[in-house]
Amino acid sequence: MAEPVYATREDVQRALDSKLTARNAAQIDRALQSASRDVESLCHRVFYPQTATRYFDWPDSQYGTSWRLWLDDSELISVTTLSSGGTTIAASDFNLEPNRSGPPYSRLEIDLGSSAAFGGGSTHQRDITITGLWGYKNAETTAGTLAAALSTTTATTISVNAAAAAALGVGSVIRVDDERMVVAGRSMADSGQNVGGAGLTAQANSVAVAVSDGTAYSVDEVILIESERMLIVDIAGNNLTVIRAWDGSVLAAHTAGVDIYASRTLTVTRGALGTTAATHSNGASVVRWDPPGLVRDLVIAEVINRVTNEQAGYARTRRTSGGLSSNDQAKTARDLPALREQTYNACGRKARIRSV
Repeated sequence: MAEPVYATREDVQRALDSKLTARNAAQIDRALQSASRDVESLCHRVFYPQTATRYFDWPDSQYGTSWRLWLDDSELISVTTLSSGGTTIAASDFNLEPNRSGPPYSRLEIDLGSSAAFGGGSTHQRDITITGLWGYKNAETTAGTLAAALSTTTATTISVNAAAAAALGVGSVIRVDDERMVVAGRSMADSGQNVGGAGLTAQANSVAVAVSDGTAYSVDEVILIESERMLIVDIAGNNLTVIRAWDGSVLAAHTAGVDIYASRTLTVTRGALGTTAATHSNGASVVRWDPPGLVRDLVIAEVINRVTNEQAGYARTRRTSGGLSSNDQAKTARDLPALREQTYNACGRKARIRSV
């Protein structure tokens, strides 16, 4: 499984005003991986949350004190269990620091008012075991719900409701109950409703789609009627206001009664980021993990820079058929360093990492 990214394919396509094709999807996905790893290198930290067990030597003189464990690049969000020398240390007997700004937490300290201590193993090597959630911050937003039960641990597609479909994209890290998943693709599913009223004419100003239940759809959701995709921009009662011929599809007439499909089937990587695949009930909450805003912005900018420069052969010449002009490319070249500096100042690790 590829590592999680900090923006979605849809974020980039909208920023580029690029229609979806299999070719540009692969190009954007590749650039998202490169840009996300570059941002991690710039900021000296990994941002996504990961459940894991990690091992540390108990502190000696190089740390300055025997009751403080520096975590270095293994930053913590929360601790599930802590043990030393095989003995569990209660949550009330240690502190995560810095307490005023964490998470992320960069060190763990024994409460000096307790009887707990590091050590007790046969040697100092890997004496301390920490199971917890590692990463930067666990900022989450409830995106929607499952539209069907997930009854097996091996299924790689999930059905979501309209709100989740509008809020998620390819690359999103999601959580259902205790299982994390990474969205790797999406496809259309029958919404269960049909075009009502008099249908739609083949005109861009024919933007009202009558449905039987407008509450079953969401603003910013993409629907498919025959071969034409449309973007929902407003909902009034049982009428969807849409942008026609969305995403490079062709404007066409549609008669009343034809099926309406929506992009609500997600292909996912199960049991991601240290979690275990499990079964989930219909209606279970789908929660999206949100990267820091500046990190997301920088990844989108880096991907746009990569894609447009790749299309131009990395030559700063005027584009005559789409893409950025030479003036726009020059402006992007100036703005990117400023955005990188902003992101590092806000989200970068300033302390040293011991391993070199």
